Amino acid sequence: MRFELGKLPFQDLMAPVAEATAAVTRLDERVLRSREGQGWLSRSHFSDACASLWVDGELVHLEDLVLHDADMGARRPTHELTIARDILRTRRRILSHPADWALSNDGLKRLRRGGDEPDGSLEIKSALPRPSVDLSDDEENEDAFSAELAAIDTVLARSEALLSEARHVVSGTPEGERDALIYEPDWDEDERLGEWRQVLRQSETLPPVLRAAILLDAWNLLQVLQHAPWLGRLLAAAVLRESGLTSAFLLPLSTGLKQVPRQERSHRDGNVRLVALLNAMRQAVELGLKEHDRLLLARRQMEHRLIGRRSSSKLPQLIELVLEKPFVSMAMIVETLSVTPQGALKIVGELNLRELTGRGRFRAWGIL
Repeated sequence: MRFELGKLPFQDLMAPVAEATAAVTRLDERVLRSREGQGWLSRSHFSDACASLWVDGELVHLEDLVLHDADMGARRPTHELTIARDILRTRRRILSHPADWALSNDGLKRLRRGGDEPDGSLEIKSALPRPSVDLSDDEENEDAFSAELAAIDTVLARSEALLSEARHVVSGTPEGERDALIYEPDWDEDERLGEWRQVLRQSETLPPVLRAAILLDAWNLLQVLQHAPWLGRLLAAAVLRESGLTSAFLLPLSTGLKQVPRQERSHRDGNVRLVALLNAMRQAVELGLKEHDRLLLARRQMEHRLIGRRSSSKLPQLIELVLEKPFVSMAMIVETLSVTPQGALKIVGELNLRELTGRGRFRAWGIL
């Protein structure tokens, strides 16, 4: 499959590109300078992760994702919820690196591999032989403790190696190969990724917003990763960040795609798809601005309740927590604010937060 960028109808695309660029720039400036920027950014990660599953035809509740991310879920996580958490962590991971990291060779390799480890390899340094040194009398106790820890690490390393060999024996799949029951043998991800990176190089001179739309459309058509179609949307947002258009955040593109009809997103005509993706970016910005203004109004209303409070009051910390998370549970309040469950209920009542689950147990509070 080849993409001929020279045949794009640039005259028809310039208006949507200009509108989307102006909207993205406005949101970036608002988030960068606003007091609510960090809270909005944290919330956008959660909402976009759920929206990404929705675009792929799955449903994940925002409340379940927040609790699962805090390791406080009331139920065993589903497969969809696990994917949503991967998307959430990938968004945070991209933002934690330099702007050009996600699209670099190393960044694509690590994002494709997934996981939270920086390089995916198992390093057990403590199991390596240690050089012998002369220790004084004051260091003998510490040396004995270090020797015990080294012995434990050595046992763990051997156990990990045995378990790894056992997994290969049970599965019957040699290391480096993929299980045919999970991955299609004819699905050459390396070749598809190579074609997508060729489009990445060819589109370097295009406006950032148009380039992001083209790369996302190419990712969807090539179906680069069999089990991670959502990564293309994050890479498209990373293109905007690399260009400096979104220096303060990662565009929640999936949130905007929810507002665009599916018939337009998957239209046969590539030009219609590109316009739909540009409109999705603009929709994402408009929703982001509304969410920011809502958080700003909510802060003003809650801060009125701080008048006359003692300087040791936990209400300011609770306000920051509520603005950062779409939902807050009893356990989250207790852990973050270092209060008792009774104290958590009391300050929740003082702040007049709304209970959002309607349940008697595993309740959560937030702002609407």
